[in-house]
Amino acid sequence: MSTGATSRVMVIGAGSIGIFVGGKLAVAGADVTFVGRPRLLDEITASGVRLTDLDGGDDTLTPDRFRVATEPDDIGSADIVLVTVKSAATADAVRELTGKIRPGTVVLSLQNGIGNDTVIREILPNCVVLAGMVLFNVVHHPGGRFHRGTEGGLAVQDDPALAPFLDVFQQAGLALRRYPDLRSVQWAKLLLNLNNPINALSGRPLREQLGDRNYRRCLALTQREALTVMNRARIAPARLTPVPPALMTRLLTVPDGIFRRVFGRVLAIDPMARSSMADDLELGRKTEISWLCGEIVSLGTMVGLPTPVNQRLIELIVAAEQGDRRTWTGAELLEQLRAAQASAR
Repeated sequence: MSTGATSRVMVIGAGSIGIFVGGKLAVAGADVTFVGRPRLLDEITASGVRLTDLDGGDDTLTPDRFRVATEPDDIGSADIVLVTVKSAATADAVRELTGKIRPGTVVLSLQNGIGNDTVIREILPNCVVLAGMVLFNVVHHPGGRFHRGTEGGLAVQDDPALAPFLDVFQQAGLALRRYPDLRSVQWAKLLLNLNNPINALSGRPLREQLGDRNYRRCLALTQREALTVMNRARIAPARLTPVPPALMTRLLTVPDGIFRRVFGRVLAIDPMARSSMADDLELGRKTEISWLCGEIVSLGTMVGLPTPVNQRLIELIVAAEQGDRRTWTGAELLEQLRAAQASAR
């Protein structure tokens, strides 16, 4: 792509995150194509896209300012590809690009979990494949509205190939936080995402759930177990919150009033925001539990440490995927996780 040219962006897996990020880039002047399922593509083709956020931002894209497709047939024209599919769909989605994508194209994985970039790199060895993460939550409202409900930006593995795109991301309000090695940041984000199954099982918005001490105790148990196996594996997560991860596991358990006073910013969340896992369960889709708690269980197996808390959350989410749609109070869920922990001793 020549300097000053319009960036041609293709979003593979245009769900809430993909449409928000791609939409912001389109607002900034990029030529954006959304590739995804007809359900959402039909909605935004009919209504356009409205992008709002908890800081008061409000941008609108009419349908003539972006393209949509159910297959990545025009991938050869893309300068940068954003992969935002669920982790389980990564390999299948990326295989559709083989033989069509230009060698040297930047492919940025903006997905949960660890190692999606490795999967992509094995399938597209001639592309510049980079790991990335979206550090905020997006809520989809009817009529093509996508709302950033929490703080956070985009973190990416640094590479010289990103240089032509830095300005458009900056103009979009999504300046790329670049890291020489993104793995420690990915593990830190995974620690935060361990709240996703807790939120999904609670049936409550994030702000309400995190405001309840018993749910936070569940998260503390889950994160503490994760940190134990990460420490055994010599993985040091980056610091993404005002306090280090180990200290956060203790502070999560303080009484509600103290938590609100000390961590008011943690609760600065849109009242409607929920985890993507909660949305997946509501829509009857398979969740990413294997790429969240499952990563901790796999790591525990590798280093020889039990992970009963994360394993129990996997079991409860799988039951929910299979039709058990009960919601759990904080006390009920905490009892489940403590019993699992006790049984492993």
